Amino acid sequence: MLTNVAVLAYEGVAPFELGVLCEAFGLDRREHGVPLLDFAVCAETRDPIPTSMGFSLQVNESLDRVREADLVAVPALPRGRVAPDGVIEALQEAYERGARILSVCSGAFTLGMAGLLDGRDCTTHWMYTDELQRRFPAANVVPEVLYVDAGQVITSAGTAAGLDACLHIWRQEYGAAVASMVARRAVVPPHRDGGQAQYIARAVPDCDADTLRPLLTWILENLAEEHSVDTLARRALMSPRTFARRFRDETGTTPHSWVTRQRVAAAEEMLETTEQPVEWIATEVGFGNAAALRHHFQRVRGVSPQQYRRTFCPAPTEASA
Repeated sequence: MLTNVAVLAYEGVAPFELGVLCEAFGLDRREHGVPLLDFAVCAETRDPIPTSMGFSLQVNESLDRVREADLVAVPALPRGRVAPDGVIEALQEAYERGARILSVCSGAFTLGMAGLLDGRDCTTHWMYTDELQRRFPAANVVPEVLYVDAGQVITSAGTAAGLDACLHIWRQEYGAAVASMVARRAVVPPHRDGGQAQYIARAVPDCDADTLRPLLTWILENLAEEHSVDTLARRALMSPRTFARRFRDETGTTPHSWVTRQRVAAAEEMLETTEQPVEWIATEVGFGNAAALRHHFQRVRGVSPQQYRRTFCPAPTEASA
């Protein structure tokens, strides 16, 4: 049972992510039926700790406090920073004795430095997932989720996804009612649909499409038309086999996959900026019907078109519903 939480702070710590952990585990909510946890922020030094935002923190608890914790949490820090040796050792010792380890956003890099991501599913902010995989190739980085619970180690995506992971831990330890009360006090939903794929800004893929660039531009301007390998090959004046090979060489993917992602991206923009119904949008971007749009949108973004619109459209209307 979770009773004791220690949060690690060190130079460059991000105040928001640190605040998320304090909000989730450090407040006294006993009047609402939420157990009070023994909570502390810990540091290797008693000197003021510079944050990533230009002000400093005074932390009174030393790393000795980590030895008592059931859960050790690591907030974000600027990428490229190296966590202090004492912090790495404290994480490794906590892991060895069976404590759960939680990272928020780029705090996953600190867990990687401690060797706690090797052979394990994990995540971080969508902007940094590729870098996390490069730096820690033994990890299995899952880019499209809000958090990953890999048993003893939990990693969350960017910023507010840390709160999703904290609520998940509350739910595991004390049940849905307690997690819901923590969420209500924080004025957030107790569980969010989908993953961070819905928040990733995907532009037209950056590729060396020297030969096919005019064709790709034409496809983007004519998404509503049918685009098979045969029809596109004829427009490119190639045989279908040569065209398919050239397309993969220049874009890194198949014609079908590339066109589908461009249609999803166009649908996203319409969901955000228009009040048109999903059926109309599906026709405009070339999916033909709402069912096909929902299928591909869910697969690419992890949420339905309606859920995406509710998240990103400032004022949904009856038409958008």
